[in-house]
Amino acid sequence: MQPLLIALAAAYGAAAGLLVPRPLYRLAVDAGEPWRAECPRGHALTGPARGWLGPARCPRCEADEEAAEGDGEPGYGPGPLLPALLTALVCAALAAATGVRPELAVWLLLAPPAVLLAGVDRAVNRLPDVLTLPMAGAAATLLGGAALLPHSAGSWPRALLGGVVLGGAYLVLFLISPRGMGFGDVKLALTLGVALGWYGWAVLFWGGFAGVLLGSLYATALVLARRAGRGTPLAFGPFMILGAGAGLVLGALGTG
Repeated sequence: MQPLLIALAAAYGAAAGLLVPRPLYRLAVDAGEPWRAECPRGHALTGPARGWLGPARCPRCEADEEAAEGDGEPGYGPGPLLPALLTALVCAALAAATGVRPELAVWLLLAPPAVLLAGVDRAVNRLPDVLTLPMAGAAATLLGGAALLPHSAGSWPRALLGGVVLGGAYLVLFLISPRGMGFGDVKLALTLGVALGWYGWAVLFWGGFAGVLLGSLYATALVLARRAGRGTPLAFGPFMILGAGAGLVLGALGTG
């Protein structure tokens, strides 16, 4: 059963990851700018969900390239393969650690938007509210449903408190150093705190600490390599998500 579950989770992750490049391209804009509505060549992005869902390559550009027998790149964003691979690996790891438990469905639903958020933050140092706030609400609501089902391995009240605790901790960091920590990181911490708190306070601590540690090490390495200064803005969201993901895997394994 376990190998089949992992394979199905990986297949789901790959399929969901194929949809990441389109919203990543649309959301990866500087603060104050509208979300992109056109491909790099000016074609309107159409399709399901008002053009937010669709292929990683602009169909009209692709058709033009084929007609001209060109070899350009009629796409946008990182291309479909990397997000699909990353999302598949994340989902497979979560399935392997969690097993057949109700909360696995929650982790699998949160994985694609987490990969999307990491990509947007890496591209423009921004964590859009349109993703962070709904994710926090979805995590709390879905885990509440998972807690009602048999064989769940966490605590919903503790998950809610975890969101408050981790969000509060990042709020303190933001107030201490607003140039080093964005308010989007505070909002993302709400979701990560809810997820980590589900498995316990130790998981919450180590998952949150891992994100801070990884981000700090990366920033230090850039400074030492003279690729960034002390005031250079850095994307912290990917490290928060990576640390929380590691915490979730360890927390799920600890309940087995």
